[in-house]
Amino acid sequence: MPTALITGATAGIGAEFARQLAARGHDLIAVARDVDRLKAHEAALSARYGVDVEVLPADLSDSEQRRSVEDVLRTRSVDVLVNNAGFGLNGRFADTAVDRLQSQLDVNVASVLRLTHAALPGMVERGSGSVVNVSSVAGFFPGTGAAYGATKAWVTAFTEGMSASLTGTGVRMLALCPGFTRTEFHARSGDDTAGIPDALWLDAERVVRDCLHDLERGKTISIPGKRWQAIVGVGRLLPPPVLRTLTGKLAARRNRT
Repeated sequence: MPTALITGATAGIGAEFARQLAARGHDLIAVARDVDRLKAHEAALSARYGVDVEVLPADLSDSEQRRSVEDVLRTRSVDVLVNNAGFGLNGRFADTAVDRLQSQLDVNVASVLRLTHAALPGMVERGSGSVVNVSSVAGFFPGTGAAYGATKAWVTAFTEGMSASLTGTGVRMLALCPGFTRTEFHARSGDDTAGIPDALWLDAERVVRDCLHDLERGKTISIPGKRWQAIVGVGRLLPPPVLRTLTGKLAARRNRT
């Protein structure tokens, strides 16, 4: 059976990746901080789909714990790596504790870099494998949470560059860039989502289904939902100064509420 390693696997998009990949016959290595939720998730997936699910507790903001995940990727045959773990922070940059910002950078950026670096040699040697990096449409719009958006812009740019460099190796890389998705993410970030129209919300099942379909088609960026594809498309057509001005005004309005 093929094996998939998924970070942030206990809830939201990560849990849905675990479910859909298990349904496709993948054994799983589930990485997250919450051991109890990991074990409950393992039991449910094993019972339902008859796959092996290995629990790997790790806080990816901690370099030692992250190294344990890197070691697994270097020494085991992992066919699919899903770099899903990540978090946002609400509030002004200057008012946020720098250690929290550093943790965000470690999870959202350093972990993607290091886990991908650990997984790729084995995939290239075998001539097959896939890496999915969960990014966000926030990466296309500067000013919508400056630090968070910057981390996601890096994830998307990194994935595009790596995908090009892997041409001909049999290894695929894709950046998943969802818009607002109904998960625990926004509540954990402290975001006020009351004013977001229902039409802009996605569900995790749709996000992951579209992502896996795009991965099979050989796409490098997956933006689930036609509305979000249109929003990103328009944003890319705007001159950078105009885009910065618009998103800056939105960010200022958000910080006043």
